[in-house]
Amino acid sequence: MTSITSGYRMSFAVCATALLLSACSRQPAEPVQVPAVTFDEQDFHRHIQVLASDEFEGRAPATAGETKTIEYIRDAFRDAGLAPANGDSYYQPVPMVEVTAQPQGGLAVKAGDAERRFKVGDETVVWTRRLVPEASIADSELVFVGYGIVAPEYGWNDYAGLDMKGKTAVILVNDPGYASGDAQLFTGKAMTYYGRWTYKYEEAARQGAAGAIVIHDTAPASYGWEVVRSGWTGPQLDKWSEDGNVGRTAIEGWVTYPAAQAMFDLAGLDLAQLQARAGERGFKPVSMQARASAGVSNTIRRSESANVLGLLRGTERPDEYVVYMGHWDHLGRDPELEGDQIYNGAVDNATGISALILMARVFAAHPPARSVVFFATTGEESGLLGSAYYAEHPLFPLERTAGVINMDALYEGGPTHDVAVIGHGASELEELLREAAQSQGRRVEADARPERGSFYRSDHFNFAKKGVPALYVKPGVDALEGGVAHGAAVHEAYGQHYHRPSDEYRADMDFRGALQDLELLFAVGYRLAQQDSWPEWYEGKEFRAVREASRQMRQR
Repeated sequence: MTSITSGYRMSFAVCATALLLSACSRQPAEPVQVPAVTFDEQDFHRHIQVLASDEFEGRAPATAGETKTIEYIRDAFRDAGLAPANGDSYYQPVPMVEVTAQPQGGLAVKAGDAERRFKVGDETVVWTRRLVPEASIADSELVFVGYGIVAPEYGWNDYAGLDMKGKTAVILVNDPGYASGDAQLFTGKAMTYYGRWTYKYEEAARQGAAGAIVIHDTAPASYGWEVVRSGWTGPQLDKWSEDGNVGRTAIEGWVTYPAAQAMFDLAGLDLAQLQARAGERGFKPVSMQARASAGVSNTIRRSESANVLGLLRGTERPDEYVVYMGHWDHLGRDPELEGDQIYNGAVDNATGISALILMARVFAAHPPARSVVFFATTGEESGLLGSAYYAEHPLFPLERTAGVINMDALYEGGPTHDVAVIGHGASELEELLREAAQSQGRRVEADARPERGSFYRSDHFNFAKKGVPALYVKPGVDALEGGVAHGAAVHEAYGQHYHRPSDEYRADMDFRGALQDLELLFAVGYRLAQQDSWPEWYEGKEFRAVREASRQMRQR
């Protein structure tokens, strides 16, 4: 297609200042000249149009749509000049399992002679991550563990002195800083890793619990109950585990806030009062003097999917790596829907894969000192499965990976004066971003909704957990054309199509802002790949200690 603004095609050369900001390295870095590059708008549209077409059936893992998708990406990587990243293959097989849990009677709670059974779907959802035909808890003691967090760096332990064997943890969503608004408590309104539901289930299992129930609350969760009900019912993809995930609790689940209130009322407890106490230092877990029973039967089907990776070898330090990533999968087809049944995923995330392909072509024309890995992940929509598998089975050493740049859902819209960092204040990669943004005449802003914990909800997070600094940006809202009002309207409009069949490609999509962001991210990644510094997490970040350990390994 022709350019939306006649002759518009953003290109710029970023010239580093005499010194890079000292935060980027413990030693002064050499200035890096970033090549002037151009990203082709027609190519960007073309890849999105193909990947989001009905022919690709919504790009669900372990379907015919996957086969078309990964072959398309493989061929595009090869055409861009990338080498196979896994021996002579562009694929990294990812063993998966599809589990369909059928709840057996919902969640029953007894306190004394009183009993209440909570309805599946309307009041609760329950499942098991164990790969077994059946799982259950029976008369399991309920213990309110507040936010269910063990965080030494924040001096916090909700399980202190507690033996959870055979018991079921009842847990608040998010973390204490959100509820209190105290900027000195955790990170205030900005969610930490400890606020994510994934962490809460994992920690309950580490504590030896038989079950783990999270209380849903729309504001701190940042999504409504309908997201929980639809997202945790029906067939669920997961990583295959040789041990059958025996390290997980037997039963996991959610309850609505009104259902939780009824549960606490049944036990003669005041949920609101206990919730307030849970946000204070020194909180002690409370036995609810109530018992829970729940069970599920599973239908289990083994399957396999694939990550797709291409490698551009570095010219000087080929055994050091920079990773660009984006997920290729989406939600597939739902035959129970009336009308359009295909979740095409044009923005989420055909845009990111198109960006990955274009980025590979640009880097191949300007190979830097470090190697650059281009990583299209599977299973992001099912729980970051492909990136989690890679983090456990890396093709390139994580201790020699300088940083990761994630590209997930590049919105429509024209150029902006700003760019938003998801998880702002995390690592020294933000210094590189700030310099590149200044060269574009832009400013770097914090995520406007840090309570959502979006940093922990996309694929780069699995690298972060292993200590690798990760950068994840989103389009700004201060549009060059129309200002904040227009930019906010663009974001809101995309929200109407997120995870819906209406996220489809249109020829009139305005991706000028996406191209602006691609040039920005090229400048960041090129500088990181050319210089010899190793970015670190900022002091106090939960991943800093892991990075320090990997640094010592790298030095050895």
